[in-house]
Parts: sequence; structure tokens; C-alpha cells
Amino acid sequence: MNATDTIAAIATAVAPGQGSVAIVRISGPEAEAIGRRLFHAPGRQHWESHRVLYGHVVDPASGERVDEALLLLMRAPRSFTREDVVELHGHGGLVAVRRVLELVLAAGARRALPGEFSQRAFLNGRLDLTRAEAIGEMVSARSRRAAQLAMAGIDGGVQRRLTDLRARLLDQLAELEARVDFEEDLPPLDAEAVAGELAAVRGELERLVAEARQGELLREGLRVAIVGRPNVGKSSLLNLLSRRERAIVTDLPGTTRDLLESELVLEGVPLTLLDTAGIRDTGDRVERLGIERSREALAAADAVLLLFDLTAGWTDEDQALRDLVPPGAVLLVAGNKADAAGLPAGPLAPADVRFSALTGEGREELVAELLRRCGAGPAEGLQVALNVRQRDLAAAAAEALERSLEAAAQQLPWDFWTIDLRAAVRALGEITGEEVSEAVLDRVFARFCIGK
Repeated sequence: MNATDTIAAIATAVAPGQGSVAIVRISGPEAEAIGRRLFHAPGRQHWESHRVLYGHVVDPASGERVDEALLLLMRAPRSFTREDVVELHGHGGLVAVRRVLELVLAAGARRALPGEFSQRAFLNGRLDLTRAEAIGEMVSARSRRAAQLAMAGIDGGVQRRLTDLRARLLDQLAELEARVDFEEDLPPLDAEAVAGELAAVRGELERLVAEARQGELLREGLRVAIVGRPNVGKSSLLNLLSRRERAIVTDLPGTTRDLLESELVLEGVPLTLLDTAGIRDTGDRVERLGIERSREALAAADAVLLLFDLTAGWTDEDQALRDLVPPGAVLLVAGNKADAAGLPAGPLAPADVRFSALTGEGREELVAELLRRCGAGPAEGLQVALNVRQRDLAAAAAEALERSLEAAAQQLPWDFWTIDLRAAVRALGEITGEEVSEAVLDRVFARFCIGK
């Protein structure tokens, strides 16, 4: 990868018959020259920065008009990458936009790598690393709340929090290192005040790490396997939660013969609900295949929702299913058909919640308890949330500060304090990109989509 190359990519989703507009983005020193070579703007239209031109993309070899389009020119540094950028806005679909990209590449551009536009924006000082990552999170957001967190990151919420914490640590590091070299020439340092500041920063980092789990749920979502004996209401519950007839519901045991998936958002958390085939002994070969997939889904799910029939009570088969749940997995046991007459009024062990897939009774309680057990608390007070990379570095910084505080508690010389304090500063700098290697950057931006 050469930072002086001119790069190009399709910057919009491409699918046959989907999307009315497609954009080919070009960035680099030859962007405008390539645009002038391929784009014919009739009349007296002027090539000015941040001005839209109307015309056609033309194959320079044959003179054929490839697409009717708009061209947007953004000269450096007033662009996303702080390089010259040209965008060709043509018709959506597959054929036309790919043909335009082929002409751009033939004219001298190189196909952009995943995230290379954003990486250039970072390298050229257009945005810090947390903002760049937030852009990727906005593109992949699966819920409104996840998009709000991504927007907070784009606005600099994560960067400001961490830059402030890093600056506080740098202030303390400067005082300590000054004492290491020139203690006789400086006034005495208040060791208790320094330790107190380090402890305060560690506490804020630990809070950010704790909140990151909820942010991860809002971004990544959960895979929840719905399991139970045949005909206990798994498909009915799936339909109740998704508010649509996603699964076939009948009175016949074994109706669900394969693994059904339904994606939905509950309380801001994206969920993939896996409606499994009822796990039982059967001679039906097709049903056996579905049951085997159900067992695989059970092992891979983030949480297991085990249903049983309140009218039939807890059976040996229900207990056998419970025994199949992997150790340590999040498990919620739910009793269905709470609307049936003649059920005991008190709590029915081992049911954690009781509900009715037919009437909807107990739906809110079931959802709330499932999310609570998965660690998804109320999201209203969550303003910023670290992603996994950022969380791991923040946790490393907090651990380094803990070691520095141990040196303080043992009243060791100042230079013992600074060893781990420097490690904490480096970890926070790696989050924002102030101290980061090329390998880390490649790993971060490789997760982006092509064209972003």
C-alpha cells in the first residue's frame, strides 16, 4: 500500500435492482485528472471545488457513453481524506457502476483496500483513531441506539474522555520524572495527592471498561437459541417477539424441522433468535438433521431460552434439555401457556418467568429478564462506549495504574512509580492513535468495508 497512490472504489451498496444511485469515489493526486479524462460536462460548466457537474461518463477508448452521472470535485484539504477527491454519482445496480469503476482503474487509479479512505483521513490528520472506528461502527450499526453511540464517537466523545485522562496522567508523569532527575532543586512532591489522582483516573477507566460490555451488546447483538420439547410454543414465542408470522405454528409435534432465524431489536439490543427443531428421538431422517443443527446452535448461542409447557409441568425431557446447555452459558427457563386455566397461582419452580405466547401475557417481563441476564442494562444513561480494541487497552491502562499504586503503597522511589505509569499513558495513546504502530492501523481498518 502506497500513500501516494490514487485509489478508487464503489462507495455504495451494490445489488441487482437495488438502490437508485451508486457512487464511485476516487482519492489521491490524480483524482481530478482521472475525472477530467472520463467525464464530459456539456456547456460552460466550471470545474470548481465543491461544485456539482452534470454530464456523462465516457469510455475514452471508444467514445461510448457509459452512464449519465453527476461529478462532485473536492480539492485538498477540504475533503474527507484531505486529498483531492472526485465522486461520480451514477445509476445504481450492478452493471453501470462496475463499468465506471473499471474505467477509473484503467485510467490510473488503484482499487482501494477495505477502510483505506478512512485510514488516509486518519494519517492526514482529518480525524483521530476513535472517530475513524466510530465511522465503521455507524456503517455497521444494527439498531438506533448503536447508531447513536457511533455518532457520539464521531463527534469525539470517546476521544475527549480518553485524551483528558491521558493528559492527567502525563501531568503526574512529568512531576514524577522531574523529581527523579532534579529532586534537590524542586519543592517536595505530595505523594498522597499523586496517588489519589492515579486512583481517580483508574476508577474512570474501570467504569469505561464496565460500560463497554453494554456497548458491545448494542453493536454486536446476541444470538439466542430457543429450545424445548416439541410443541411447547417455541415458534409461537418467536412470532410473538418478532411481531410477525416468521415460523409455522401447528399442533403437530416436530413441525419445525430446520433451524429458523429471526433478527429483531428488543430494547435497543439486536437479537438473532434461533428457533430450533424440538430435540427428541425420531426416526424421521430430515427431522434428525434439524435436531443436529439445533444442538450446534445451542453450543454456539450467547444465551439459551429454554421453554417448557406449564400445563404439562417440568418433565424428564425438559431436564435432559437443560443438561445439554453448556456450562457457564446464560440460561433463562420460561414456562409457556400461563393463560391456561387451573395452573397453580404461586411460582412454579424451575420457571424463571411465566408467559403466554398466545395472549402475550408476560412478554415484557421475559424480554427484560433475558436482557438483564445477558448484561444489557438500561441504555439511556450510556453516552459513549468503547469497542473491544479500546476496552482491552483501557483495561491494560487500569491494570498498569494499579501496579503504579502498589509501588506508591510500598513507598518505593519515584522511578518505580513511572514504569507502569508510562505503560498506562502508552495504552491510552494507542486508543486515540497518538501512539500506534502500522500493524495496528492495518488491523483496525481491515475490518471496514471497501469504499469507506
